[in-house]
Amino acid sequence: MASFMSYFGARRDPKQSARDAIVGLRQQLQMIEKKEEYLQKKIDEEMKKARANAVSNKPAATAALKRKKLNETELDRLAGTRLQLEMQVNTLESANLNAETMGAMKKAADALKVIHGNLTMDKVDATMASVNEQRELANEISETIANPIYDANVDEDELKAELEELEQDELNTRLSEADHVPVHLPPGARVEEKRTPVATEDDEEAQLRELQAALAM
Repeated sequence: MASFMSYFGARRDPKQSARDAIVGLRQQLQMIEKKEEYLQKKIDEEMKKARANAVSNKPAATAALKRKKLNETELDRLAGTRLQLEMQVNTLESANLNAETMGAMKKAADALKVIHGNLTMDKVDATMASVNEQRELANEISETIANPIYDANVDEDELKAELEELEQDELNTRLSEADHVPVHLPPGARVEEKRTPVATEDDEEAQLRELQAALAM
């Protein structure tokens, strides 16, 4: 008992103590398992002897059965002891795992404290409120830039009237140009710009008529 308790001495590392205890329990389990194998062999041998002497030598058969019973009793006792040791191993392993888990969680909690510093939920709420306020302001500015104020003051009827006036001017210009295009132009022919005023053309026609009249004389 003292040896078992020494694994949990106050001056020793708890993790190392738990590992040592688990190693000791497993070694004891191995010894019990070997003892159980030995007893099982003895039980099988005594059973063979009892069968061999059941007819010819009943006292020998009876003694063999008694020894078999004693070995079975010892085997049952060892099975109970082995079960207790296995339960202790499982408990120690579970406790060791829990201790390591708690240690890791404590380190994580300490790291979170360092990260958060003096941060509180009130500060977080205030910061988030400020962020949301600035986000809304940015959205309003973007909408204002995308939709200039002067667009809202434009008179749609005035724009429509101006557009109709431009359309009519364009139609008049096209009609005017169509009046000066020769009737019989070959496909793809270009209309040359008039290099002289209309008055000049009238003078040339008059001179041509005078020349024709002189030739006719």
